[in-house]
Amino acid sequence: MHPFSVTRRHFFSRAAAGLGGIALSSLLGRDLLAGGLPPLAHFAPKAKRVIWLFMSGGPSQHDLWDYKPKLNKLNGEPLPDEVRRGQRLTGMSGNQTAIPLAGSHYQFKRAGKSGIHVSELLPHTAGIVDELCVVHSMWTEAINHDPAITYLQTGSQNAGRPSLGAWLSYGLGSLNDNLPAFIVLLTRKPTDQPLYARLWGSGFLDSIHQGVRFSSGSDPVFFLSNPDGLCGSGRRAMLDKLNALNRRQFERELDPEIESRISQYEMAYRMQTSVPDVTDVSGESDSTFDLYGEDARQPGTFAANCLLARRLAERGTRFIQLYHPGWDNHDNLPRNLPNLARETDQGCAALVTDLKRRGLLEDTLVIWGGEFGRTAYCQGPLTAENYGRDHHPRCFTIWMAGAGVKAGSVYGKTDDYGYNIVDTDGNIIDPSKHHLTPGAVHVHDLHATILHTLGIDHLRLGARHQGRDLRLTDVHGHVIRDLLA
Repeated sequence: MHPFSVTRRHFFSRAAAGLGGIALSSLLGRDLLAGGLPPLAHFAPKAKRVIWLFMSGGPSQHDLWDYKPKLNKLNGEPLPDEVRRGQRLTGMSGNQTAIPLAGSHYQFKRAGKSGIHVSELLPHTAGIVDELCVVHSMWTEAINHDPAITYLQTGSQNAGRPSLGAWLSYGLGSLNDNLPAFIVLLTRKPTDQPLYARLWGSGFLDSIHQGVRFSSGSDPVFFLSNPDGLCGSGRRAMLDKLNALNRRQFERELDPEIESRISQYEMAYRMQTSVPDVTDVSGESDSTFDLYGEDARQPGTFAANCLLARRLAERGTRFIQLYHPGWDNHDNLPRNLPNLARETDQGCAALVTDLKRRGLLEDTLVIWGGEFGRTAYCQGPLTAENYGRDHHPRCFTIWMAGAGVKAGSVYGKTDDYGYNIVDTDGNIIDPSKHHLTPGAVHVHDLHATILHTLGIDHLRLGARHQGRDLRLTDVHGHVIRDLLA
């Protein structure tokens, strides 16, 4: 191999002690774009870890969070042109002969001391609303599921970029040597929209940073358990021999991915003990199961995953991603949405409550939301009993709780139709023309704010790929300081 192909890691691993000290000093002071964070955050973090509750498909903000009584008054009337303002519609509703406004079937009440409006579909979440920072003015350019979900997870609508969890693993490392820094939990249920592994992939970062998906079966991580006839000491001896062969290969080829492979084998060996421990909930109290609900006793349910997320947070997992699919309610919303709410409401509230009573909420950031919202108008026929809503990227609702955010607060405002973001005077604003628009929160802004709570300057967390310095927020993103405590 040509000598100039030697990697920095290979060079420093073989440097003398004096040169190693110089290298360490240089690494601690280097610009982040050279690769990763030094072993310190840029400033004091509020959060140590993140739990993201991702409602895949796009929850309807009009029926859950963004109270719009005018939609009920004008139910069935056409969407006014001055509200639509020529904005793009999807092909699923753009060719409808009529675009009728659809009022919500559900009642809203002010909840908690903060008085935040919450739908009757979310009674448990209403009980913790004073812990939440509700954002009504999220927006994205993506109008279809795959690019929109990819955008929220990776900061790009195009596949192949590192996910947020991978960036955090790369930048901050792990809080527990015996568990991955990034773990993914999927609700086990039928869905028309598959969730691809690339959504928690490492992209162009080292493969050790990709998310590890836990399954709900008897083997939480596939192929982790020893096969019949192989004991722990036999597995250790086999790994020692395999690692020796891999290190010889690394000496010849100087490929960092070989070192990553060695590291992953060792992590898998340690996980043979740590994973059964964290996934065994038999020691949880009856009061804990009462808090999370009976579903928490069934592996693979959203409630069970919320309980597992708390257990992972206790053990120092840096980033925990929960996916709950099925929120794409183009039709039959009155039948489908209450079921989705029942599947998730108690688990979300229980997780926040449980984290708080164990002293974990103060350094855990919890996020709830989907890839976009739903339209104020009905897709398909509108009847007294039935309606559906199309994709709506112009404005939608998420909430955050825990470390670093303003509890019991609402940020951002939409017009009386829930169709556009408005300023404090009620004037419609178009954030796509100016990414830094007061009151609006873009995908990149959300990512920048999440990183900020973890002590990371989003402008300084990056990596070079294909000749360009890339970061999660690309060339955009602003920390929304009004969301922060």
